[in-house]
Amino acid sequence: MAKKKSAEERRRRAAELKAQRVKEERRKRMWKIAGISTAAALVVGLLVFAVVMEVRSRNISGVQEFEGVTNEHVPMGERVDYDQYPPPGGDHWASWQNCGVYPEPVTTELAVHSMEHGAVWINYDPELPEDEVQALNEMYNDGDYLLVTPAAEEMEAPIVASSWARQITAESADDEDLERYVQMYERGQDVPEPGAPCSGEISETAPEFE
Repeated sequence: MAKKKSAEERRRRAAELKAQRVKEERRKRMWKIAGISTAAALVVGLLVFAVVMEVRSRNISGVQEFEGVTNEHVPMGERVDYDQYPPPGGDHWASWQNCGVYPEPVTTELAVHSMEHGAVWINYDPELPEDEVQALNEMYNDGDYLLVTPAAEEMEAPIVASSWARQITAESADDEDLERYVQMYERGQDVPEPGAPCSGEISETAPEFE
């Protein structure tokens, strides 16, 4: 009788172990499927994001794109002869201008380096009405890769926003294409040094620095 019970116990135990293995294998399959689904969803999400960004870019009218923009470092203090003001990139100094809002023009060679890190540089005509200037200044939030400054030279429009190898002009601060441009290219990744800092360097305006 004892042997019969022992055999039944072994069969019961074996059945429990088998059921547990089946359960574990099922759980592993579910996790694997979930992982594949998550990865697939992530890939699809990234593709959708890329498509959305491309569509947004195409919906921004008036964006100029420039080819062959160089990004060599020149000695501090050596002025770069840019083809236009403000420049959409180019050679620059080894230091950069801290992103933020400035009441006076900043040094071009420093601001261009900020653009190399993914910043958008908004220049505005110093004669722009105060409410327009305030609206531009309010586009900046702490930590943004955005420079907002009065222009040091004459420009082709009251407002010119520049990012690396791109530029757009605007007649007023409430221009929707200007807003889209800043949203699209602030912290740009298709720049020579994406993710490099836009703080911790030069915070003086051009008159102070020089």
